[in-house]
Amino acid sequence: MSGHNRRRNPGELHHMNDNMDGDVFVVLFRGVGGATQLPVAKLRDALARAGFRNVSTYINSGNAVLASETGKAQTQELVAEVVRNDLGFEKDIMLVSRSEWQRIIDDNPFPEAAGRPTTLHVFVLRDTPGQESVAALKSRAVGEGVHVSGNILYLHVPDGFSASRLPPMIDRTLKTASTARNWRTVLALGKMASETGTSE
Repeated sequence: MSGHNRRRNPGELHHMNDNMDGDVFVVLFRGVGGATQLPVAKLRDALARAGFRNVSTYINSGNAVLASETGKAQTQELVAEVVRNDLGFEKDIMLVSRSEWQRIIDDNPFPEAAGRPTTLHVFVLRDTPGQESVAALKSRAVGEGVHVSGNILYLHVPDGFSASRLPPMIDRTLKTASTARNWRTVLALGKMASETGTSE
């Protein structure tokens, strides 16, 4: 059996790299809702059994915060393996470190929207889009704000997310996959990450 499909024993993560101090990650599961459910209690239990520490979840829409002793790529691989094997979840997973998440908050290019958090959304992109793709998306924004920094996209929709025509265009125009959270959720996950320790 290949290493990609092998089930790790509970607690194995603790010993995968004993020389690392560890980090805290925000984990975003794409496409949760409707027919795709990811029960939070089962998710927390599965991640804890895999050896992640201080696992917490935020509302039932695919958000988790956890501490890991491995780097970002290894952590993402193991999270994907756990939810695929234990919960049957096979969609994209975006992983953002605690410091990266705080930078998303600090670098908000639409501070005027912070008072109406449901009008400001952050999209975490699987890949960093090209400049031409970003320009094409911005050209379609009428009365709305789009700002892209690396693989992070901020979308300000004064009339509300559901009224905007842009969200369905984002993945297709930028030629990548994404998952979005409104500003209230971004702040809540930031607070959770800041309060999460890297040890038991």
